[in-house]
Amino acid sequence: MNGTTVNTAQDSLFDFLVVGAGPTGLATAIEAQKAGFRVVLVDKGCICNSIFHYPSHMTFFTTSELLEIGGIPFPSPNAKPTRSEALEYYRQAADHYKLDVRQYHRVERISGADCDFTVHTTDRFGRHGKLRTRKLALAIGYYDLPNWMGVPGETLSKVHHYYLDPHPYHGMDVAVVGGKNSAAIAALELWRHGALVTLIHRESGMHQHVKYWIKPDIENRIKNGEIKAYFESHIVEITPDSVVVETPAGPQTLHNDFVFAMTGYHPDFGFLEQLGIRLEGPDRLPICNSETLESNVPGIYLAGVVVAGARTNEIFIENGRFHGRQIAASLVARLNGQSEEPRAVSRDVPIG
Repeated sequence: MNGTTVNTAQDSLFDFLVVGAGPTGLATAIEAQKAGFRVVLVDKGCICNSIFHYPSHMTFFTTSELLEIGGIPFPSPNAKPTRSEALEYYRQAADHYKLDVRQYHRVERISGADCDFTVHTTDRFGRHGKLRTRKLALAIGYYDLPNWMGVPGETLSKVHHYYLDPHPYHGMDVAVVGGKNSAAIAALELWRHGALVTLIHRESGMHQHVKYWIKPDIENRIKNGEIKAYFESHIVEITPDSVVVETPAGPQTLHNDFVFAMTGYHPDFGFLEQLGIRLEGPDRLPICNSETLESNVPGIYLAGVVVAGARTNEIFIENGRFHGRQIAASLVARLNGQSEEPRAVSRDVPIG
C-alpha cells in the first residue's frame, strides 16, 4: 500500500478523520494513528497540495529539521530545503506510516454530532461519498483562498494570485502587487528571467519582515531602476492591455500583460461557521481549548494555521506540526473511556 488511497465501506466508522493532508494534517494523523486509532485523511488536492502550488524553485526559510513530522529525519544537502525535497519527504512520511489519504476528495459538508460525524465528499468526477468518524480535525490551512483586490478586471485570465514559474513571462510587462516575501520573490525571479517587472504596493516601502537576504536584493533592483516600483499606490482597474494605478502623483495607466496579485490568503471562515465554530474579534480567532485544541463544537478539533484565524503569520509548519500531539492526547482521554474534566473553551492557544 502506497499510503495514497484506500477503499473502505462507506458506513465504516473511523475513530478520527483529518480534513487536510498538508504537513500539519499528516502530523496530526500520524500522532493519532500512533496512539492506536483508526485514522483517515481527506484532501481536495494532492498530499501537501499547498506546497505543491508554491513556486517551482522555492526554498524554505527554515531548516529541514524544523519541518520534520512523525519522528522521521528530513535529510537535505542544503542549508534550507527546497520545495521538491519537502514534497518528497512528506510523501515518504505518508508511505512510512501507511496513512489512508483520500486525495482529490472535496469536503462539501459535515453532518451528525460528536462520536458520529458524517463527512460528505465529492471526487474529481462529481461523485458523492460519505465517511463516518467519531472525532475529526480541521487542518485546512489558508493557501486556497486569496485576498482579492476587489477591482474591475481582476477576474481576467491574465491575473494570477499564485506564482509558480517565471519562464512564460519572458519579455512581458508584468505587474506584481504586494510588498511582502511572496511579492519580492516573484518580482526578483520574473526580472531575472527577462520579464519587465513593475511592483505596486500600498505602503511606503517593502515590508520590514521580508527575509534579510531578500530585502536588500529587491531594494537594490528598485534603486537601480531594474524593477519599477510604485509605493503608496494601488491598482484601481485592470484591462486586457493595461493596469490603472492610483499613485501619489495621480492615476497612471501602465501597459501590462500579466498581473500577480500577491496580496495574501485567508482561512475558509465560512466553512468553520457552517460547522458552528465561533469566531472572535477582528482577527476572527476560532474558539478553541488551549490544551486540547478542541473547538467549541464537541468532537471537532483545529490544527495548524487555522487556529490563529486571520493572523496567518503566527503559525507555520515549524509550530503547527506539534498540534497533533495535543489532539492525540485528548483522543486518548476521550475515546479510550477515560473521563476528561470539562474545560472552558479558550482562544489562548500556544503557537510558539
